[in-house]
Amino acid sequence: MSQDAYALLGLTAIVAGLMAVLVFAALRFAAAARDTRRHLRASGTETALLSTALEDAIGQLKAQERAMAARAEASERLSGQIVASLTAGLLVVDLEGQVRILNPSGRRLLGLDEAPERGALADLLGEASPLTPLVAECLRERQPILRRTVEMHDRRSRATHVGVSISPLGDERGAPAGVICLFSDLTEVVELEEQLRLKDTLARLGELTAGLAHEFRNGLATIHGYARLIALDALPAAQRPYVEGIRQETAALGEVVTNFLAFARPTPLTPAPVDLRAVVERAAEEVRPEVEARGGRIIVSGAFESVEGEEVLLRQAFSNLARNAAEACARAEAVPDIRLAGRIDPRTRQVRVEVCDNGPGVPPGLRERIFRPFFTTRREGTGLGLALVQKIVITHNGRVQVGDGPGGSGARFTVILPRGVADAPEASSGS
Repeated sequence: MSQDAYALLGLTAIVAGLMAVLVFAALRFAAAARDTRRHLRASGTETALLSTALEDAIGQLKAQERAMAARAEASERLSGQIVASLTAGLLVVDLEGQVRILNPSGRRLLGLDEAPERGALADLLGEASPLTPLVAECLRERQPILRRTVEMHDRRSRATHVGVSISPLGDERGAPAGVICLFSDLTEVVELEEQLRLKDTLARLGELTAGLAHEFRNGLATIHGYARLIALDALPAAQRPYVEGIRQETAALGEVVTNFLAFARPTPLTPAPVDLRAVVERAAEEVRPEVEARGGRIIVSGAFESVEGEEVLLRQAFSNLARNAAEACARAEAVPDIRLAGRIDPRTRQVRVEVCDNGPGVPPGLRERIFRPFFTTRREGTGLGLALVQKIVITHNGRVQVGDGPGGSGARFTVILPRGVADAPEASSGS
């Protein structure tokens, strides 16, 4: 072969080699592309699965969060309902003395319906409130105060006596967080205890003094009888006033002893339904001529209901109160304005009758003594009228209170009696 043929053959071999290399590279590139596409498809599937799993997990977490929020809301709502439904007062105070919780019953009991819901304890209740120093003591000493009875002097309060229990409050770690105070109205309990105490006192007084008073009255009757036997015409004129004085004093003392016996003697009752309105109107009629003679008036108004008791005794009690009001107005030289008003309390099943006047009133320092036997502020009084009123009311399982009249002037005597049997007549009202 010629030299040109060898050159052509070599060039052809070189071109073939290059072509082989190019084909091999192309095949390798194609294989790599196929592997890359295959890996990409596998990676996309895993990513999709992972994304789906993450979405499911997030959805479950959100569902759990909603469920927990719903349970928390339901728990908070239940706690609020429990606090609002408590018949006792609930007061929660933090370490800084700020009121965090004061439930509706507590607000009503303390007379704070219009006060802010939160604030400093001293500002909300007032420094004069007996709860303020007790809560401060528990905050300071970190010792519970159990079943303590305190007397309420705040006019806003609807209770005169309150039972209090205060305990330290801790957080979830046991660290001090404040105090929790539970308080309830003990007014009726204290009044019932006072009623029982007065009944016992009256019974003992009757046992000790009835016999002595009876013998004393017999002696007075003898003296008075002998004085009546003395003929005044047969006496010198200078001695007649002495005999007349003996007669008058023995008669007055005999009346005092008779009234005291009526007060001290046990009063057995034969209970029967009594129309309280008729009793009060009868008592008013007995005093009306005296009141109208002085240019005044006596008015019966309000709602009344039948009670169980003795009509004669109840009429005597209200007559004494009406007459006492008329005499008070006469002492003050005021035109009498006397009002007997009835009111029915459906919650306590009691009937309240208020006897109000425009006289001088009863000073606070005398209100606890005014019902004691022989205590009187009148020179001509025996001091048994109001004592007898109290005895009659207590005998009927009631109580009598004294306070300021309407507008802060005059006196207000309030007789509280239990309502009659369940089938008693409907309440009557008038003006």
